[in-house]
Amino acid sequence: MSTVVLVGAQWGDEGKGKVTDFLAERADIIVRFQGGNNAGHTVVVNDEEFKLHLIPSGILYSDKLCIIGNGVVIDPVVLEKEWQSLIDRGIPLAKLLIDNRAHVILPYHRLQDEAEEELKGSAKIGTTKRGIGPAYADKSARTGMRIVDMLDDEELEAKLKLNIENKNRLFTSYYQTETLDYDQVLREYKKQAQWLRKHAADCSEVINDAIDKGSKVLFEGAQGALLDLDFGTYPYVTSSHPIAAGACLGAGVGPTRINKVIGVAKAYTTRVGEGPFPTELNDQIGENIRKQGHEFGTTTGRPRRCGWFDAVIGRYSARINGLNYLAITKLDVLSGLPEIKICTGYKLKGELTTTFPASLKTLAQCEPVYETMEGWQEDLSEVRKFADLPKNAQLYVNRISQLVGVPVALIGVGPKRSETIILEDIF
Repeated sequence: MSTVVLVGAQWGDEGKGKVTDFLAERADIIVRFQGGNNAGHTVVVNDEEFKLHLIPSGILYSDKLCIIGNGVVIDPVVLEKEWQSLIDRGIPLAKLLIDNRAHVILPYHRLQDEAEEELKGSAKIGTTKRGIGPAYADKSARTGMRIVDMLDDEELEAKLKLNIENKNRLFTSYYQTETLDYDQVLREYKKQAQWLRKHAADCSEVINDAIDKGSKVLFEGAQGALLDLDFGTYPYVTSSHPIAAGACLGAGVGPTRINKVIGVAKAYTTRVGEGPFPTELNDQIGENIRKQGHEFGTTTGRPRRCGWFDAVIGRYSARINGLNYLAITKLDVLSGLPEIKICTGYKLKGELTTTFPASLKTLAQCEPVYETMEGWQEDLSEVRKFADLPKNAQLYVNRISQLVGVPVALIGVGPKRSETIILEDIF
């Protein structure tokens, strides 16, 4: 068997969509295992750009099986629009299966997400207001709706009625906002159920059977390790587990089924939303990286905060994910800088530390300790071999690998599928 888990090694937005799309050509099955439509993957094929939010990036290969696992929370309205938009663009789509145990985002989740952020004011987390957090909260509270429930009219009617009654009381008495009409929501989601019925399956069984038969399976995560519910910069995190262990939970496979874990990291660091960011550049260099790297959210369009590569985060991510390899993206964005910095540690109360702290209060007090390297001026978009990179770019990649303690398998030198340097064969 050959199974690979692909995760973000920073705060998300590392370019996982491109790497997934690249590796999907060598895989038989691509599985999305967590998150919702708060995530966005941008893939460029033959100068054509595709923005995906729920559907696995491998969908652009017509001969692949793509699966949305049980760990994903699904907004059926968004999913249908995404599917239809690909059809409208003439894409010969791969087969799509949706795990019948996956939980559903309903209108009250979106409404609650928005109301909760407004209520927090300056203490807001910075969610996308897509209803992801409230949907995962209901899942944990055991009041959630699953795909399998939507496909049963009696279950859908009973659960939806109870949930809307409870949520409307919450909206009226606590949030003091609008309420929802049960009949209207029921009609919409009965309609969505007809579309979902064509794709619903016990995907854990499908995946495990495929692994038994020797199929190559690629597990695709959303967001990044620093947004993990347990190991991220809590509470400025997502509501699921983007780390490698999440692939087992979110796809229904045992840990002994996983062969390799690949961490995707930008050649610099970005994050969106609130929370401490030690290497953030609030200057012209940061603004230039944002413009050169087109650092605006795929889902929200929000400008991303940009900073130097943080090896403390890299080592932490390597540990909690058990990384076998790194895939470094957007190396080309750093072309033209006279010098480039790497954060090798933090100074905390006058002492050097190389450990990533659990406390956000402590993290906010950390000052980055930098190592400065010479930059390069050359355009990298046509480079396909590591040896053909400018010498300083080679030194930079090697230094990242050395500091993180993980070998580099892939390097992205542009947004296109073809703009990739292969150092190790993953599958």
